[in-house]
Amino acid sequence: MSVPLFKEQVRGGVVLTINRPDKRNALSAELVELLFEAIDTAHADHTEVIIFRGTGKNLRVGFDFSLWQESSKGDLILRFIRIETLLQKIATSPAVTFALAHGRNFGAGANFFGACKRRIAEPDATFQMPGLNFGLVLGTQRFSACVGRDIAREILSSTRTFDAQEDQVISFITEIAPTETWDTLVETELAQTPAPSRALLHGAIDNDQSDRDLAQLVRSATTPGLKSRIATYLAQAN
Repeated sequence: MSVPLFKEQVRGGVVLTINRPDKRNALSAELVELLFEAIDTAHADHTEVIIFRGTGKNLRVGFDFSLWQESSKGDLILRFIRIETLLQKIATSPAVTFALAHGRNFGAGANFFGACKRRIAEPDATFQMPGLNFGLVLGTQRFSACVGRDIAREILSSTRTFDAQEDQVISFITEIAPTETWDTLVETELAQTPAPSRALLHGAIDNDQSDRDLAQLVRSATTPGLKSRIATYLAQAN
């Protein structure tokens, strides 16, 4: 059985590599808890940079729907809440958080990318947020703060795919760069600003919308018919 999360210490930081290529790095309940543990450890160690990347074809897709039919509605809602709480932890981290994306990234995986401060993507990377197709509202305030209200409304309501070139125009990604340059970009960030100053800067700039995002998620997830909406979505997606 493969290890779902690799942790590697680098100078001043830690690299967290999602390793579920057979599931396109989907966020299982186990993986979410491993990420919580790894991020909490990094914060306790005053880690300056946290880098997220993925093995296989992409950084990550979204929610792992394996065995969803055997899960109760309450279990599914709790898993969605844990993912939103994880995204909040990343978005408000005092560390510089890097997301390194390639391939197709969608759902909570795209929101995961958007929660990081530095969002670097390969030229072929694409993103999609299809949550409204099964009535789920996830991370809307963060996405709106990143790209602007009107663009967020259009992308989220249409659930369309957008690519790296458009992402850079709307500021969802901070840089398009091939994989071989990623290490240099991270090292440059480490050299720019002393860690205490970075933490103060992030705290001053970040507009924490966590309570609103969590409330919106809970309202959408607890609307009657969650499992039937998921069934319809998965049937149309396949």
